[in-house]
Amino acid sequence: MRKYIFSRLLQFIPLLLGMTFISFVIIQMAPGDYFTQMQMNPEVSPQTIELLRQNFGLDRPVIIQYFYWLKNILHLNLGESFSYHIPVSFLIKQKLKNTLALSLFSIFLTWLIAIPLGVFAAIRQGRWQERFLSFLAYIGISLPSFLIAMLMVFFAARTASLPVGGTTSAFYIGITGWGRFVDYLKHLLLPGLALTLAGIGGLYRLMKNNFLEVLGAPYVVTAHSKGLSPARVYFRHAMRNAINPMITIFGYTLSSVLSGAALVEIITNWPGMGRLMLEAVLSQDLYLVMASLLIGGLLLILGNLVADILIALADPRVRLR
Repeated sequence: MRKYIFSRLLQFIPLLLGMTFISFVIIQMAPGDYFTQMQMNPEVSPQTIELLRQNFGLDRPVIIQYFYWLKNILHLNLGESFSYHIPVSFLIKQKLKNTLALSLFSIFLTWLIAIPLGVFAAIRQGRWQERFLSFLAYIGISLPSFLIAMLMVFFAARTASLPVGGTTSAFYIGITGWGRFVDYLKHLLLPGLALTLAGIGGLYRLMKNNFLEVLGAPYVVTAHSKGLSPARVYFRHAMRNAINPMITIFGYTLSSVLSGAALVEIITNWPGMGRLMLEAVLSQDLYLVMASLLIGGLLLILGNLVADILIALADPRVRLR
């Protein structure tokens, strides 16, 4: 297993290099740069703008700029933000923690709810329980995540049931220990529930269809004919095969934590990577955009690797060579 993981990581290196190079070139192809906007300010001289471009290395050819950025990455230096004038690593650290907390919370809650409901609906296929759950899932799939977030923000603002925006309350300074965690969790609930409600429907339908397909397999019919209890047939024989496609989806879900939460973060005013990435793209903050894309690529690689490992552990028929 260790040899397989190491070989997969080696295969991902050229993929990551190609992704970052193409992204770097496309960003540079956009008209102007961050300092072009400063030319509209009469108080900033052209000499000052040119000096700033030289300090950030933007006066060099694009290929040279990319390899200079790549060399800094190998030294764990993500560069300096044009807009904030601080290291990108320091700027991303807190925002990334909030985004990961939001995404992992919503992923855990979505899977905790959708997988059992999908299994239950497959067992109750054709009955009123399955039709009711499928109707709710259809509504969830039809509503985009940003619309669900807007409705939840409106509801929370009208009822004052949940805090809107930020990660801490006004009395956060006087809170210690467990109280801080509870306060953070209260602020996390609104965007987390919005992402959860947006993702349950699709995951529920996939799990239900996978389980129905497995229930019609010959080995499940044989297990029933041998007189095994329904619980043993469902969870000992059918579940392990029905869950395999879901594990692959789980890997892609992990890899899309940044992009999936961006709009919800902006609408609910959650201080994560979403608003930071939007501001970086609009202002053409090159090194901040590239750091965000690099983190997204690393999450994609880790998500696929985790999916492969989980499939190997769940299905003994899979042999990793």
